[in-house]
Amino acid sequence: METTLRGVGVSHGVAIGEVRHMGTAVLEPPAKQIPTEDAEREQGRARKAVEAVAADLMARGNLAGGEAQAVLEAQAMMAQDPELMADVERRIAVGSTAERGVYDAFAAYRALLANAGEYLAGRVADLDDVRNRIVARLLGVPMPGVPDSDEPYVLIARDLAPADTALLDPTLVLGFVTEEGGPTSHSAILARALGVPAVVALPGAGELAEGTLVAVDGSTGEIFVNPSAEKKAEMEAAAAARRAALAATTGPGATSDGHKVPLLANVGGPADVPAAVEAGAEGVGLFRTEFLFLDDSKNAPSEEKQVEAYRKVLEAFPEGRVVVRVLDAGADKPLDFLTPADEPNPALGVRGLRSLLDHPDVLRTQLTALAKASEGLPVYLEVMAPMVADRADAKAFADACREAGLQAKFGAMVEIPSAALRARSILQEVEFLSLGTNDLAQYTFAADRQVGAVSRLQDPWQPALLDLVALSAEAAKAEGKSCGVCGEAASDPLLACVLTGLGVTSLSMGAASIPYVRATLAKYTLAQCERAAAAARACDSAEEARTAAQAVLSGE
Repeated sequence: METTLRGVGVSHGVAIGEVRHMGTAVLEPPAKQIPTEDAEREQGRARKAVEAVAADLMARGNLAGGEAQAVLEAQAMMAQDPELMADVERRIAVGSTAERGVYDAFAAYRALLANAGEYLAGRVADLDDVRNRIVARLLGVPMPGVPDSDEPYVLIARDLAPADTALLDPTLVLGFVTEEGGPTSHSAILARALGVPAVVALPGAGELAEGTLVAVDGSTGEIFVNPSAEKKAEMEAAAAARRAALAATTGPGATSDGHKVPLLANVGGPADVPAAVEAGAEGVGLFRTEFLFLDDSKNAPSEEKQVEAYRKVLEAFPEGRVVVRVLDAGADKPLDFLTPADEPNPALGVRGLRSLLDHPDVLRTQLTALAKASEGLPVYLEVMAPMVADRADAKAFADACREAGLQAKFGAMVEIPSAALRARSILQEVEFLSLGTNDLAQYTFAADRQVGAVSRLQDPWQPALLDLVALSAEAAKAEGKSCGVCGEAASDPLLACVLTGLGVTSLSMGAASIPYVRATLAKYTLAQCERAAAAARACDSAEEARTAAQAVLSGE
């Protein structure tokens, strides 16, 4: 009998196939005592297991490249945390086995993260994955992870660790569904980069029996269990029609009446560039530079290394626009040489631009490297600062850019509500704004982007978030400057039309979403987009806003 479940659709497309579940998590090791003379041997086993897991995560990152590489390297750093390892060795010294020492030390660290504020609490899933991998290696049992299968399937999991998501084989994994996570979680971002249909925040997904036939709609978030032949045919026809529409729409982003909306790509490094070029990106709207700094948490990369990496991305878009975000460290991306280790709530502490202003040498080196990387290239370089709170922040960043001799436009990211409320003031110091809707939603609603339980508040259709977008776009228009969106909101084709109607001047997203957004924008006039935006802002919930915008655009 066909039944329908609904989660949060985070990656477009349709997947029809049988359910396969993630490998079972590692069981809790027995709490047996070891003789004192065995402690040194057990400590050695623990160290070797940690190093092996860290090396495996780094290797997976190198294979995956781009954003996935940054996420996996952060996990490898987590595995090698010296304080965590010291705690493991202390526990072994008083009688724990290597596996039990790891298990208990990670449990204590897990509790600290869970109580350290919402942003860090979202890293618990990543920490659990690292623990499971180390304990599995010590116990000599298979790693938890993606199941072995010769036939394509729909993957079901409580949550997907970055190490699993990054190396999913799209020829076998038709799509995936998770019980946890949110629309801006690591898994959602990586799913969009892979072009795999995905639904998250679906309670009870784990109860679907192995081998059950399901049809997954990554756009609507609907899961049809035991779909009828008619439902399968309907979804397959819709998917085919969507593919045909994508293939028929090419060229720059624009509404049907010719209003230009440049469609740019979010990239994490040179590895993401080929997919962006293939998708027809008109440039880069968000070049996340963190990936370069995660290789070594204790030292910043040299100027020469930065120049080489930046130039590879800049060269890929001759005559195009490339917007670079300077290092956004802190919170879930700590770096030993930059971020404080003892903050009670790092998400609300010294992160982003605040860290860089506390370490002007790191900022100066990065800006100088960008200046050198762009020399002689016919590219429109723009550089922006993360976590700008007010005009003083914007001025400090613009001054640093000028002092470094950077020939580029300077901009500010709007990720904090204060920046949206005072956007016109900030624009007295910089030349453009870029809305990071992931963090803007997180800070507006006090809802961590990794926590599935608050996913409704992370929904970029929330009218309060649309109000802040409108305020920023109106301020930019009044100042004769640009205001783009580089957060995940831009990857939703329907929402892209609403953002255009709110006055946003460019949209940046994962490469896989560009064809969908281009095709959808081309169906509507600017006036229709403006009416849809007004209808969405007049609502009181995200679901109502989406429905109202859809009704306007469909002519209902």
